[in-house]
Amino acid sequence: MRIAILDDYQRQAMAMADWSELNDCDIRVSDRHLRYGEGLEGFLSGAEVVVAMRERTPFDDRTLAMLPDLRLLVTTGASNAAIDLVAAQRLGITVCGTPGGGIATAELAFGLLLSLMRHIPTEVAGLRAGNPQWQQTLGRELAGRSLGILGFGRLGQAMAGYGRAFGMQVRAWSRSLDARTAAEAGVTQVPDLASVLATSEVISLHLPLTPATHNLLGAVELGLLPKGALLINTARAGLVDEHALIDALQSGHLGGAGLDVYLTEPLELGHPFRSLPNVIATPHLGYVTEETYRRYFPGVVEAITCWRAGRSVRVLIP
Repeated sequence: MRIAILDDYQRQAMAMADWSELNDCDIRVSDRHLRYGEGLEGFLSGAEVVVAMRERTPFDDRTLAMLPDLRLLVTTGASNAAIDLVAAQRLGITVCGTPGGGIATAELAFGLLLSLMRHIPTEVAGLRAGNPQWQQTLGRELAGRSLGILGFGRLGQAMAGYGRAFGMQVRAWSRSLDARTAAEAGVTQVPDLASVLATSEVISLHLPLTPATHNLLGAVELGLLPKGALLINTARAGLVDEHALIDALQSGHLGGAGLDVYLTEPLELGHPFRSLPNVIATPHLGYVTEETYRRYFPGVVEAITCWRAGRSVRVLIP
């Protein structure tokens, strides 16, 4: 049986789990991102099992139909919006997930916020380069500032806890947030999106990408933020209108943005997010931790082993 593992950039898939039960399989690992028309079809050819790293590679109806040998598609994590589950079901392809990634993404979000407030990348780069100006920037403190959180699930609640620990005034908005949950988390529930935007010096996004949240923040919404506000997005790039975000950053209305997600990944070399001085951009590191991988890849091995034996797996339902 041929198994194809995609997007193992750090070459960690085989080291993070015991694959001995699958020693009789032909396991192929790609350590770079493969696109359709640029080597992906050849890499997946003949594979009965494909392992997808989160949503880096889309598996739509057309793509799944091009893989006649595919019988099991395993995604790391408990869900994957880049897989057409209806098409997979129609084609007889089992799609399953693994245990999720904890709160690593929220930790990165707060790290991006700290880096923006204290200009850490700029100062580190200056120190390494021997910049004669010993201190180049003037930082700002978090204590007493307002943190608005959009989306209040597991990651949003973790972010709220970090903000409170740093003395921030935390408020939250989500269509599913109720007063009891907000009170238990020690945050202020804001009734509508416009209100939380207008009253927050920092906005952090922790929403899923759905038709209702696509481009949730456009030019009008970004314009509601106080001048100099910061935006943190470690959730999904499609939550924010990219052109409006670039305009707001270039005009100075937004003081800065900490970004870990992009419409196209890897981010193209000439993209403004790579060069704007008020942007700290990381290459989708939110879930990329040893602890997360030690949940993902043993889950992958378990899923393949159980599927081969005819036992139940974490099937994703359309």
